[in-house]
Amino acid sequence: MFSPGSENMVPLRCLYSYLHPLRSQGAMKSPATTPSIMRWGCQAQLHFAQALAVCSNPVVKELSLTPGEEKDPAWLEETDKKYKKCPPDAAQEALQVALDAGYRHFDCAYFYQNEAAIGAAFEKMLGEGRLKRDELYVVSKLWNSFHAPQDVKPAFLKSLTMLKLDYLDLYLMHSPMGFLNINEELMPQKDGLLLQSDVDYVDTWRAMEKLVDEGLVKSVGVSNFNISQLERLLSVCRIKPAANQVELHPYLTQPKLVEYCRSKGIVLIAYSPFGCPAMPRPTGKNSPVPLLENPTVNEIAQKHGKTSAQVLICFHLQRGIATIPKSITPSHIVENAEVYDFQLTHKEIQTLEGLNCNTRFIKWKLMGMDTHKHFPFGDQ
Repeated sequence: MFSPGSENMVPLRCLYSYLHPLRSQGAMKSPATTPSIMRWGCQAQLHFAQALAVCSNPVVKELSLTPGEEKDPAWLEETDKKYKKCPPDAAQEALQVALDAGYRHFDCAYFYQNEAAIGAAFEKMLGEGRLKRDELYVVSKLWNSFHAPQDVKPAFLKSLTMLKLDYLDLYLMHSPMGFLNINEELMPQKDGLLLQSDVDYVDTWRAMEKLVDEGLVKSVGVSNFNISQLERLLSVCRIKPAANQVELHPYLTQPKLVEYCRSKGIVLIAYSPFGCPAMPRPTGKNSPVPLLENPTVNEIAQKHGKTSAQVLICFHLQRGIATIPKSITPSHIVENAEVYDFQLTHKEIQTLEGLNCNTRFIKWKLMGMDTHKHFPFGDQ
């Protein structure tokens, strides 16, 4: 627990020094042109929870029962095969590898259904005195089923309890779309359609602000918000969103959103920076090749003696965007941190930006979700 006040804002010094995967002590110089609020984007971070969460997420099974657009049985069957459940001991092993490699930012969410396993690992390592709580930067997210103001704090406390912590560093609204809270089901549905709630995300946000007031979380933010939704939130909020976590990679560069968040001092966090290689690839006529296999990406990687994954991480970091690659493979976890001994040229960054084709790999048009009044991707 901590006292609310000046710490309501993202603790930049903590982020800047503790999140660097190669140094957990002291600050690292940032480019003089990087705004202080964007220094978060200069650090490689481990999207540990999503890597495990998708593996252990029961929602894939639910979706496999739903026919319709973007619910192709072949796609779902392949998804089911690729996203196998990850046992708790694997989660703890991955956490240990990540900590040894210098990672300090762990991105979690109730939706990932693995916070208890992660919490057990935190409790063990903190209890052994190997780490202090203020050396970690732990994030969780409010799931769509808990958007009603009266559900926000209980949902937060449930995540906090499972993570075995006294406070969180950042709490994000997982999306602007609310679902009905039916016995805390993740994807409440009827006749193959999600049961949507009409709760305004502004009301949800006000309940999240109270968590800061009570000293339960240092900062609050959002995920999967578009520009108009951010503008509306900024016009009425008492505490500005510290971050917006969205899908970003060379196939989906979202330049307008990037520039807008930059202008408002909102940290952008890129999820799926590799274009979701574990997901079945799109099969449309104009579907791009898997991002990690893209010839342009591979050519740049070979030039620098790096992997395609490392190039894609660096692509975001040099543009001031925080990046959360996912992996539970020890060698990949270490590899994803080794991105500070090279730099992409301005021309290479422009070349990667030129790969943009507005391809979104995370499937949102499921079970009528695209009919939600707060669906954030209606313009794509």
